[in-house]
Amino acid sequence: MRQRSSLLLSPLLLLAGCASQPAAPPAAEAPMACNADAATRYVGQPASEANVEAIRKATGATLVRSLKPGQAATMDYRAERVNVMQDAAGNIERISCG
Repeated sequence: MRQRSSLLLSPLLLLAGCASQPAAPPAAEAPMACNADAATRYVGQPASEANVEAIRKATGATLVRSLKPGQAATMDYRAERVNVMQDAAGNIERISCG
């Protein structure tokens, strides 16, 4: 009888060792989203490095993507990114987040 119970107990102990672990805690904080309205004063100005950096700071974005007409861009949405669209002359045509 004792041998039978130990035979049944062994597989149960092995299965207990295979139990799933608790899920990992959620990520610390979501990246800060940008606010494109805060940089509308730069529309029409040259897309210089200084202006693009000022747009990043004004919008609160952590990433900047400066795009020229016809330039390929990914379609992914990034809440922490500001997009600076230029016209053919290199001036800022539109500012958006994502």
